[in-house]
Amino acid sequence: MTDSTIRTRSGERRSSEREEAASQAEEREQCPECGGRLVSDAEHAETVCEDCGLVVDEGEIDRGPEWRAFDAAEKNEKSRVGAPTTNMMHDQGLSTNIGWQDKDAYGKSLSSRQRQKMQRLRTWNERFRTRDSKERNLKQALGEIDRMASALGLPENVRETASVIYRRALEEDLLPGRSIEGVATSSLYAAARQAGTPRSLDEISAVSRVEKDEVARTYRYVIRELGLEVQPADPESYVPRFASDLELSDETERRARSLLQTAKEEEVHSGKSPVGLAAAAMYAAALLTNEKVTQNDVSEVASISEVTIRNRYHELLEAEGGTPV
Repeated sequence: MTDSTIRTRSGERRSSEREEAASQAEEREQCPECGGRLVSDAEHAETVCEDCGLVVDEGEIDRGPEWRAFDAAEKNEKSRVGAPTTNMMHDQGLSTNIGWQDKDAYGKSLSSRQRQKMQRLRTWNERFRTRDSKERNLKQALGEIDRMASALGLPENVRETASVIYRRALEEDLLPGRSIEGVATSSLYAAARQAGTPRSLDEISAVSRVEKDEVARTYRYVIRELGLEVQPADPESYVPRFASDLELSDETERRARSLLQTAKEEEVHSGKSPVGLAAAAMYAAALLTNEKVTQNDVSEVASISEVTIRNRYHELLEAEGGTPV
């Protein structure tokens, strides 16, 4: 038997197999009773003929999710592919966490021997997660950022930005000679200003473990070395928070914004603390709308002295063409 004869028969066999597979696929797509087209009914887990209604197959496996989503964002939130990576964790959330509860999958308490075993696993897991000094540094700093952001009520996007800034500072070797807490605090301060939800240096230093002067010095160093573009804080960005803490009305908040906008037009705000201007605007607006609030109340909320509030308050009213109340 020649090679050409063998190749011919082999080709015929493959062709026959393809035709048989195509025939079987066609049979699966056609109703065995009427020859109509078969469709899959995912709701009832059945395959039925759309012409005669014959149920050809039932009890099919539903390979879709057990939840419903009505838009792309909701679909991504309910996805079962694990938590997204995040810069707020030193390993970006890719490692395994062993829970602290000493319970099994059914909620039953573990025996003493199993609890000891789980504790050893947690210890070794923590050691493997931070394999070198750089990762230990990053873990400590990101923990500080998360703690301070929670105390200041800052949103998640600010924490994420602060984590990225700290990672850049670590990669560019800006930490030697400076404390981890100082650089972490400076990163959070810069991130809050970039996101338009600024906090004053006094507020930042109140929740930090370093002094105010060190925070200011490290902040200037970090933004200069990393080339960060941080715009001067807008006094209006403080108004909603102050109004909420003082429990003032929307009308007072709008009046405070109006005072600050007039101050900008008259360039009264130049060279002055945005926190002091916002606090003075809230006090002036409260008086103009007949709401009861004292300088001491505003001072405690804004962490600004009453003298500053009085000085800025007179300047804001003069800029609007009024007289102090």
